[in-house]
Amino acid sequence: MAVQIPYNRETDFVPGRVDTLGPDLRRVTAPNPGPFTYAGTNTYIVGRGQVAVIDPGPAISAHFDALMEALKGETVTHILATHTHTDHSPLAARLKAETGAKTYGYGPHGAGKGVEGVKLEEGGDLSFDPDVRVRDGDVIEGQGFRVACVFTPGHTSNHICFGLPGTNALVTGDHIMGWSTSVIAPPDGDMADYMASLDKVLKGDYATLWPAHGGPVRDPEPFLKAFIAHREEREAKIAEGIAAGVATIPALVERIYVDVDRRLHPAAQWSVLAHIIRMVADGRVRADGPPTLSAHYTPGSKAG
Repeated sequence: MAVQIPYNRETDFVPGRVDTLGPDLRRVTAPNPGPFTYAGTNTYIVGRGQVAVIDPGPAISAHFDALMEALKGETVTHILATHTHTDHSPLAARLKAETGAKTYGYGPHGAGKGVEGVKLEEGGDLSFDPDVRVRDGDVIEGQGFRVACVFTPGHTSNHICFGLPGTNALVTGDHIMGWSTSVIAPPDGDMADYMASLDKVLKGDYATLWPAHGGPVRDPEPFLKAFIAHREEREAKIAEGIAAGVATIPALVERIYVDVDRRLHPAAQWSVLAHIIRMVADGRVRADGPPTLSAHYTPGSKAG
């Protein structure tokens, strides 16, 4: 039986509108809807008077104008990026130039894999390099607000979430989205890291999750458990397909993702590869060489 994830497919998103989510939290959604971004990228404003901006968003002038209108009369003191995909961090440069605020993040694109010598294909926001590199457990303090850094690699190797201790909430970027599961695309994306990061957030016992795409998750525990179960079910289906002689990733995607918009199948191939890399590492699957999109796969010594 398929795992059912209780997504929050909130529809009341209006690009440029300021949504007040709490006394010290606001949201402005960028006008970049699509099959990977849902209604658009959510930019969050933390605090009042002197504020932090989380995930400034894509380099779209209309979104910059909407942010500046939302921030009228206030001072931006911190600019935070959960990660360096092109719908999250590019507008940080323009916002920094306008406000003089420093940028904060784990590091540039691929920073979490750099120590492993992993060569990344071009992609992401390659121009973003934060002024301040934060690590798990760091606390960013402003006038009237505190933001706790929670390192959550997986979707990207430099992905970091930001906790709001006053409300026991977590701004989750693309690690946990309100409308869909995240794409995990190697070599920067890592399924083993992603699963460990899901468990980390689950153990954090947060009251609310605020994702970069989609609406809030108000009951995180069953939601996160469903996410974990969904990924485990996906790996079981991959193992079943390989055991049945379906030896390539494109063929596995055709078999497994029958109810998914075909526009998402190329991204699904990367997620399947991420799962298979994890399964090759633990012996459930064997590859005819390094695990790649074009490799052929057979059951491993620990299959079944």
